[in-house]
Formats: sequence, C-alpha cells, structure tokens
Amino acid sequence: MMQKNRLLIIAVVLALAQIGFLAWIIAGRAAILRNGQDVLLKVEPVDPRDLLRGDYVRLGYEISSIPANLVANADAKAPAPDAIFVRLKKDADGFWHPVSGSLGKPAGTPLGTDEAEIRGTTDAGWSAQQNAIIRVDYGIERFYLPEGEGKEIERDMRIRSFSILAAIGKDGTAQIKALMDGDKVLFTEPLY
Repeated sequence: MMQKNRLLIIAVVLALAQIGFLAWIIAGRAAILRNGQDVLLKVEPVDPRDLLRGDYVRLGYEISSIPANLVANADAKAPAPDAIFVRLKKDADGFWHPVSGSLGKPAGTPLGTDEAEIRGTTDAGWSAQQNAIIRVDYGIERFYLPEGEGKEIERDMRIRSFSILAAIGKDGTAQIKALMDGDKVLFTEPLY
C-alpha cells in the first residue's frame, strides 16, 4: 500500500512539473507579446508548407542581412554561431531599420528615442571584411496560417508589400504579433 502511494505521489509531481514547464514557456511568450516594444518590419517571402504543422509563410527581413561594418565588435575572423544584438531605429516610413550591432552581448549604450535592440543568432562562416554581410536568425522567420492560406499569401507577397508587427522583450527576444498586408492586419497571434 505504501509503495502504491509513493508511486502515485511521484506521478503527480512529475505531471505537475511538466505542466508547470509548459505554462512557463507559454507565459514567457505571452509576456513578450503583451509588454514588449512593438516594431514594424518589412518582409520578404520564401515558401509556405510544413507537413506536420500546416501552412506557413517563411519570412525574411531587411534586418536579417547586417553589413559587418555595422557590428562594432566584429573582428576579421568568422566566429562560430553566436548571439548578436541588433539595434533598430524607427524610420520616417514607420518601419524599423538596423543601425548597429554587437556580438555576444548588448551594445551597452542606452537606447535612444524610437530605438530597440533585438537578439538573434549569426550563421557561421562570415567575415568582417569590407562589404561582408552577416546573416541573422531572430526566431521570427515563420508565421503559421490557417489551412489553405499559405500559397495565396505567398503569391500576394510577391506582388504587394507585406510586413509584420513584432514585439521585442527587454532581453531582445522577438515574437510576431501580426501579419500585415499594407495597413491591413491579416492575422494576429493570440496571447495563449
């Protein structure tokens, strides 16, 4: 009887730990969407289907290709994949554009008016030579859509200008809030 109770208690504790871990992940994402700084980014489409998760639009951004000369602490050798913090500034057109970068840690200088710092990871194999480009992944390169919507939206992206509204947390983590066709919001991401 004691053995049964012990097994039951262990099973309940393990189940609660798993539920708590999932809730922590979801709450962290929701906190960024709710409290993060909003930035508007132009998108460049890539392709729309994932067999396991359904239709999606794969997105590229102007901020995904950073000139190496914008990164203050980039040296002549290509590092292994590393964290990069890219400082964005809001332009007159309403979109946010890269103005500087810092490898490994935030730049350390206070953010100015209409500035935000987004965290990404770099690809291996780049160099800091003249005119070199650093490819950056921010974790916001896919946006999942309702079934059957991906191909149509991808086609429209090649014709018209689309953008996303992203929220950036204090640590630089980004989440997509909405996919936009011009000024029209097509899809919003729910908090939970």
